[in-house]
Amino acid sequence: MASIKIVKTPPGPKARKIVTKTRELLSPSIARFYPLAIESAHDCLVRDVDGNQYIDFNSGIAVLNVGATNDKVVKAATEQLQKFTHYSYTDFYYRNIEELADRLVSIFPGTSREKKQVFYGNSGAEANEAAIKLARYNTKRPRMLAYTGCFHGRTMGTVSLTASKPTQVEGFSPLLSGVEHVPFPYCYRCPLKQQYPECGFACIDYIQDQVFDKYVPPEEVAAFFIEPIQGEGGYVVPPEDYFKELFKRFGEYGILFVDDEIQSGMGRTGKWFAIEHFGVVPDVITVAKALAGGLPLGALISRASLMTWGPGSHASTFGGNPVAAAAALAVLSYIEENRLLENARDQGEYMMGIFNEWREKYEIVGDVRGKGLMIGIEIVKDKKTKEFGSKEVERIEDIAWKKGVLLISCGRSTLRIVPPLTITRELVDEALEVIEDAIRQVNNETRSSKR
Repeated sequence: MASIKIVKTPPGPKARKIVTKTRELLSPSIARFYPLAIESAHDCLVRDVDGNQYIDFNSGIAVLNVGATNDKVVKAATEQLQKFTHYSYTDFYYRNIEELADRLVSIFPGTSREKKQVFYGNSGAEANEAAIKLARYNTKRPRMLAYTGCFHGRTMGTVSLTASKPTQVEGFSPLLSGVEHVPFPYCYRCPLKQQYPECGFACIDYIQDQVFDKYVPPEEVAAFFIEPIQGEGGYVVPPEDYFKELFKRFGEYGILFVDDEIQSGMGRTGKWFAIEHFGVVPDVITVAKALAGGLPLGALISRASLMTWGPGSHASTFGGNPVAAAAALAVLSYIEENRLLENARDQGEYMMGIFNEWREKYEIVGDVRGKGLMIGIEIVKDKKTKEFGSKEVERIEDIAWKKGVLLISCGRSTLRIVPPLTITRELVDEALEVIEDAIRQVNNETRSSKR
């Protein structure tokens, strides 16, 4: 039985009214993919205000890993709402944030028994902002490294780390001083015009030869912020041994490795954290998005020995909200009880096989990459030139949405494949039929335009 139901061509009349009023009243700084106005959602299905039903292939931007309005999460949050909704965790005590911290510490990668500790905020940006402050406080060093193509948030500190789109930083300078950006191993579009593996990790050599040896003393670098798989930069997956080589070469400098798992964590890639695919253990991990199943909660998890700051050094009024913490405990339990890590791997492997067939079949499918249910399909105008297919991606999104699948993009021209980890094979097949139809249509349009 089909799950997609389009009863009025999107956007319908009710959606158009909401869009008009929203544009009138809300800040224009907020960008949206297409005029979808949501009425309700459950698990992997979303219904709009005009009665259309869609398959969710973006999970609210990788937030709804356990699906929308998950029954276990709703129950846990509701029960906590009936007890108390807030009592500042930075000033007093309550049980479920301690229970959640214990769970987060238990899934921290690696085998080390070294004690870990947790700091709570409300979002990924707050978690990364806390990591900036912790790194500076602990090391007494002024500088930070981050990657070109990275996204770490929009606060003044985290946007200083961010380097995925000019519009995210335009008009806000001067930003945080001491931040340097280095090339990410985007092998499909190598910034150094090299070929892996013959390059011998030239992008790591670049950090040493052109940054540390030229103008950034490594002894002044507090932290290196990494995304194991770049998110907003285009769902870019580095070579398997890249991070092992990076950690080996630069670990001796005393630089802290901060692993931003805001988008890639909480089971998204088939492991609790994406960094686990690469055989290294970071000093700090930041999480948010999927952590509380749609409620605002961010967390920094760190080796306790790094938490050298004292009372009052850093805090958050609403961080560690008891309702969000209850939801997060339910999320973690649900993922384990329903073997969602395994499902992410199984469904992801199945889709990767199909997407690689599309790469051979369609001229506009340039590259396919991903882990688990964090997959990118890079769209190009031409396979040989690799010219970005930005307009083509927008067209594919629009067609898919109007036919019942909610897709979004990242980077310059990459489709994100990020359904809830609860997605079934039946829903996958139904959604992929729509997506392939959209790609086929745009592929044919592109070929016709070249004639």
